[in-house]
Amino acid sequence: MFKLECAVQNYAWGRVGLNSTVAKLHGGDVDQKKPYAELWMGAHSNGPSKLVESGISLADYIRDHPESLGQHEQGSLQFLFKVLSVETALSIQSHPTKEQAKILHKNDPKNYPDDNHKPEMAIALTDFELLCGFRVPHEIISNFKAHQELLDLIDEHQLEKLASDHEDEHKGALKNIFAEIMNSSHDKIKEIIDAIIERISKKETRPEVEELMLRLNSQYPGGDIGVLAPFLLNYFTLKPGEATFLGPNEPHAYLYGDCVECMACSDNTIRAGLTPKFKDVPTLVANLTYQMTAPPYFRPKEIALGITEYAPPVPEFTVQKIGPEAKTLPNVKASSILIVIQGMAVLRTDDATSLVLKSGDVVFISASVHETTVESDTDDFLAFRAFTPYKA
Repeated sequence: MFKLECAVQNYAWGRVGLNSTVAKLHGGDVDQKKPYAELWMGAHSNGPSKLVESGISLADYIRDHPESLGQHEQGSLQFLFKVLSVETALSIQSHPTKEQAKILHKNDPKNYPDDNHKPEMAIALTDFELLCGFRVPHEIISNFKAHQELLDLIDEHQLEKLASDHEDEHKGALKNIFAEIMNSSHDKIKEIIDAIIERISKKETRPEVEELMLRLNSQYPGGDIGVLAPFLLNYFTLKPGEATFLGPNEPHAYLYGDCVECMACSDNTIRAGLTPKFKDVPTLVANLTYQMTAPPYFRPKEIALGITEYAPPVPEFTVQKIGPEAKTLPNVKASSILIVIQGMAVLRTDDATSLVLKSGDVVFISASVHETTVESDTDDFLAFRAFTPYKA
């Protein structure tokens, strides 16, 4: 068990200076004018963690000490662990399957730097706003009928199909509607957005979908197609400790707040709006699942005193939330990375290592460690641990 120094990503959407939880956790000198968006904990080449004592990269340490991983971890960390601090909306995006990732990386390595998929889970640290997954049909229909400008973008026959009793037609209709919007000219989209904004700005009260549209337009003015996303995608807020799991080819965008995030070790993103970066509309439209559901909350389980586990249906990662009541960490037969969010504790392992940890400290725990005790005198202690689960 040893401490890690972790990389910070200063993406433009991050919270600025000490308003950022990422900046506070990372410590050191903080530039009050710079955004601190993500803290990366792991071995990804775009933001590798280093051992505090020696300065060598975690990837190099694992290469030289393969016994630090469980046999099922395939010789490298299978996950990337993060903290995010979001001020303005991230791009409307999805992530490819493994098979799609290999093809995208082969054909366009500049924009798709990994050949791996990127299922991910977000666990809220504060109230955390996001768009995720397509709304159920009646909500989409209601939103379009409330805004004639949107109807002007599409073939209304597709909306009738979405409203029909023939559920087997719903996905195809939604795909056609989404494709028509996404393939509209920038001038047409700007005209539609401007018309809706002008109209709803005059209203004394507005539903939340319109309030969100106004906010997104203020962040991404000039006709960004992502400003229309709230009419199609679920908008909801995770409370601290609540989570959502994002499988492949599900559209989403984080909007505001702080979260812990874990994913397969990949940096692949298919973007389509709310971004100045490369947009790949054809790939996004072709690959989305077009599932229509209520907001996709993920339900964790309390597996021991003070230990709540978030175990998504993917082999690469599981996350545990560790509270002040926890006395021991479960033996997961795998390496793990742990970050302290708040409070203090002493961690002791059965290999005679002990560390005093405070907010912002990140540690790597080897798979060879079988027992780890937690001693905390603070009633606000909160930590998260990520690992690749062992399947017997």
